[in-house]
Amino acid sequence: MMKRLITLLTLIMSSAACIPLFSQGKYQNFRVAVYSRAYETQQMGDTVWLQKIWQEIEKQVGVDKIYLETHRDLIIVDEETIKKARDFFQKRGIQTAGGITYTVSERNRYETFCYSNPGHRQKVKEIAEYTARHFDEIILDDFFFTNCKCELCIKARGDMSWTDFRLSLMDKAARELVLEPARAVNPDVKVIIKYPNWYEHFQGLGFNLETGPVIFDGLYTGTETRDPSGNQHLQAYLGYLIFRYFENLKPGGNRGGWVDTGGARYLDRYAEQLWITLFAKAPEITLFDFRQLQRPLEDNIRAPWQGQQTSFDFDQMKKAFTAADGSEVTPSTIARAAGYTLETTDRFLGKLGTPVGIKSYKPTHSSGEDFLQTYLGMAGIPMDIVPEFPYEDSIVLLTQSAAFDKQIIEKIKKQLADGKDVVITSGLLCELQNKGIGDIAELKYTGRKALVNEFVAGWGPSYKTGKSILIPQISYLTNDSWEEVSARDETNGWPILHSARYAHGTLYVLTIPDNFTDLYHYPVQALTRIKEILTRHLDVLIEAPAQVSLFLYDNHTFIVESFLDETVPVTIVADQKTDKLTDLVSGEILGGTTRAPLSYRGVTLREGKTIFTINIKPHSYRVFKPED
Repeated sequence: MMKRLITLLTLIMSSAACIPLFSQGKYQNFRVAVYSRAYETQQMGDTVWLQKIWQEIEKQVGVDKIYLETHRDLIIVDEETIKKARDFFQKRGIQTAGGITYTVSERNRYETFCYSNPGHRQKVKEIAEYTARHFDEIILDDFFFTNCKCELCIKARGDMSWTDFRLSLMDKAARELVLEPARAVNPDVKVIIKYPNWYEHFQGLGFNLETGPVIFDGLYTGTETRDPSGNQHLQAYLGYLIFRYFENLKPGGNRGGWVDTGGARYLDRYAEQLWITLFAKAPEITLFDFRQLQRPLEDNIRAPWQGQQTSFDFDQMKKAFTAADGSEVTPSTIARAAGYTLETTDRFLGKLGTPVGIKSYKPTHSSGEDFLQTYLGMAGIPMDIVPEFPYEDSIVLLTQSAAFDKQIIEKIKKQLADGKDVVITSGLLCELQNKGIGDIAELKYTGRKALVNEFVAGWGPSYKTGKSILIPQISYLTNDSWEEVSARDETNGWPILHSARYAHGTLYVLTIPDNFTDLYHYPVQALTRIKEILTRHLDVLIEAPAQVSLFLYDNHTFIVESFLDETVPVTIVADQKTDKLTDLVSGEILGGTTRAPLSYRGVTLREGKTIFTINIKPHSYRVFKPED
């Protein structure tokens, strides 16, 4: 009897081992979803119309899941249509989930519901209940916040700040109007909140990054960066960094990244948003939306640099190909741009480990030097924003937003006493200089400005910039602290990166220009010295102009990507034991050369390294694995 039982258990365990935790999707390393707004979902009762459009989309991009929105702008999709649409996709093996956008009128400057208004509150609750009756998973699109300042809200706010009032109001709305009603109707329902890309300002509109990740079943990340010169001013690197930040808010609970075609003047910009999201190791990517994927491909959205066959090869993407069902497909819509990008990225993504970078502590509900970490990422410094102070790391970067933590001085002192290093920005120095930072070093944010056009890295020669840059003047006591990188104008100079020893560690102050994009005009030599100090705990650094980014992973693989419009040379600086690099896309093997250590008056300025020289084409990336 026991022998038979053991045999049976063995068979069960063997069978279970063959069952994947997740069903095999269209791609090896991620799943792909499409979001359908209520405007399009309400048309899906016509299954003849739906089948024709879906066949065109599905042949051009693999889709595993669709979010069917039930409400947006006071449009509520009727029950019969929801059931028809849900059944249509489920019969084709496409997972379905519900979507809700809590807007009254998106076109009216994203007019949201008023969560002080009893009638609006009842409608919000009814929408949650209605959607939960039809789906076991619901995602809330960007707009579960409030921008209402009606008389009801003014009265309810009382003496509170708008930020404190809205944080409390929306936390209660999430619990009482969405989560509790939805779970009461459907105990199995999972409610996911999708956060948009403007994370620095969330608290002011009621997005609560302290309680939200706890009470919701999962998060979703808006990784849309679109055109950085648009009115949001979001740098391309944000699409990567924001996913990592939200993953750190709820480890394992960040369900995916979300990209649209809005504001992307060229298909390259759309493609970059997709692959940047996947570089962050998003397990799912949502294509917004059903309507946008139907837009025709046009030659006038070809980028000027496409003649150089970049990582998004426009001509290759436009070629006919054989679909999964064996039919010949001629790319005709934006869906193919997405499909082509996802297919090429999927080929190497599984060889990358978990992303790593210099940790930057950002307390919840904080702001200051908005989105600065994304500019530093664009300058080639791998970044990782975390909501808790990273005591375990040998070096941490603190921007002005860290001043929101009332214990930040004590935390800095502890880190230094433990023999670790802390980098603070000039903005944080300004916030802390009368609050105890002088205990560590008598540095002063003077309030004066300097217009500089020449940089010196360490004791080396000076290098001119292409433009004059306005920076804050930081003063210090001679020989109490030292300049690592300096900026000059005629016969005067000021620190760009400053160091001050304290206990067993070193405090560094990184001067930030008034216009963050002026970081992109720093000479390569100055940027390299900054990287040598900030990223010395990491495996690799790059000597390159700004807008060439580095993405590092814990299995020593890495990606170098250029957001520039022209081909640029890049020097990869790796550990001395690294003899070769394998390009994981092309298979090319690169040999390196040895760079000897550099010392000055007995101080080691640079350890021995192996260097590799490559060229990066415009808006392209290269993926490498080091070989010993």
